[in-house]
Amino acid sequence: MHRTDRRDRLRDQETYVSIPDDELDATTGEYELSERQALRRVPGLSTELTDVTEVEYRQLRLERVVLVGVWTEGTLLDAENSLTELAALAETAGSQVLEGLIQRRNRPDPATYIGRGKVDDLSSVVLSAGADTVICDGELSPSQLRNLEQRTKVKVVDRTALILDIFAQHAKSKEGRAQVELAQLEYLLPRLRGWGETLSRQTGGSGRGGGAGGGVGVRGPGETKLETDRRRIRHRIARLRREIKAMRTVRETKRARRTRNAVPAVAIAGYTNAGKSSLLNRLTGAGVLVEDALFATLDPTIRRSTTSDGRVYTLSDTVGFVRHLPHQIVEAFRSTLEEVAEADLVVHVVDGAHPDPEEQVRAVREVLGEVGADRLPELLVVNKIDAADEETLLRLKRLWPEAVFVSAHSGRGIDDLRETIERRLPRPAVEMRVVLPYDRGDLVARLHRQGEVLSTAHLPEGTMLHVRVNEALAAELVPYHDTAQAARVAR
Repeated sequence: MHRTDRRDRLRDQETYVSIPDDELDATTGEYELSERQALRRVPGLSTELTDVTEVEYRQLRLERVVLVGVWTEGTLLDAENSLTELAALAETAGSQVLEGLIQRRNRPDPATYIGRGKVDDLSSVVLSAGADTVICDGELSPSQLRNLEQRTKVKVVDRTALILDIFAQHAKSKEGRAQVELAQLEYLLPRLRGWGETLSRQTGGSGRGGGAGGGVGVRGPGETKLETDRRRIRHRIARLRREIKAMRTVRETKRARRTRNAVPAVAIAGYTNAGKSSLLNRLTGAGVLVEDALFATLDPTIRRSTTSDGRVYTLSDTVGFVRHLPHQIVEAFRSTLEEVAEADLVVHVVDGAHPDPEEQVRAVREVLGEVGADRLPELLVVNKIDAADEETLLRLKRLWPEAVFVSAHSGRGIDDLRETIERRLPRPAVEMRVVLPYDRGDLVARLHRQGEVLSTAHLPEGTMLHVRVNEALAAELVPYHDTAQAARVAR
């Protein structure tokens, strides 16, 4: 939609800030970043609950928010880190965070999440702060959402809905948008309800004559708008699943082509905002969007790279993970996450400047286990060493002695990372010497691209190469295998 038209439509509700294109860094996906920052939400008029169903309501309008968390296990620092992350998620969604509250309980209250007595305290904080939304650091049941909204008189959103909203804002590709919509609808369906006290009647009627929409055979109470919404959502979910299945077939075909050509695959995985896209840009010059925000990039990016000895491999950037990542997201993005499961090496990026990097690693490995990628070779890469303190880096080096420490921002350690990736790439299994006629330059190029060339010699009858290749390519080279010539050259 054109920027001016959009402003006209929403001028009574929100204010926007325009950021000039020439102020943006041209190395960080400048066009996509410019588009994302062209209309930036600024605190404006508060919103109120109206008599709508959640179909309209799930288009979240987050502005001035109060955060609420329940501390059930771990230390107080763990609870504070979780709420700090929730604040970052809320700001990424376009909110202004006003207050943050933590309630100590053995388990969340089944009726109100924080306990009936504390709801009154929460209502007082909401009123005094002038908030229009409460965000809870957990996944709430429909009854918890309803009870909290009735008591606080403002909109209540849980962590899952917040993450889904961010995904909906940032998804760009057709597959990404379909995956996000599927996740939203699957989350929404069991929570669908009317938000007002009344339910509109879409069809049918009652009494003699059936009323408007009635008639022979259809007299009765009719179908509520809520029931209509449920039916439409189920139909939409079925359609999205078919579309994603078709897209998955395309992705598998491309993956099979890379496998057939024996191109090793490296997947970059890690916690959201750990610097995966920045690292991909440093390694390949990909020009992927980089923004200091959670889940800035969702759509996977695959780029080719070359080792120092000429072997080709692919590097893929994947969706970021977060603690308690909604299972709807994992299921909807399963075809994308399978890019990681099919890789030869997982480069696991950790934010070295984060208050709790060990928890980040645990959360990422948990999601990798859900998609079957926990069995793959893993290379830990601690990023942002220019922003981390020395004490933290020393502790992490003792904890992860095999990790590579880099700064994607300044470039420190990038050369070491390239060398380490090259060493960890799978090497072809078959070693042989072949003599290729000089008119088979195409085959020589394939050997450099798909295999490992150990030595080269030029003979009168052709080019002799000592190579290490996969079994399929070795079978093609059998006619050029010259044992006697290879033995003479070896002597």
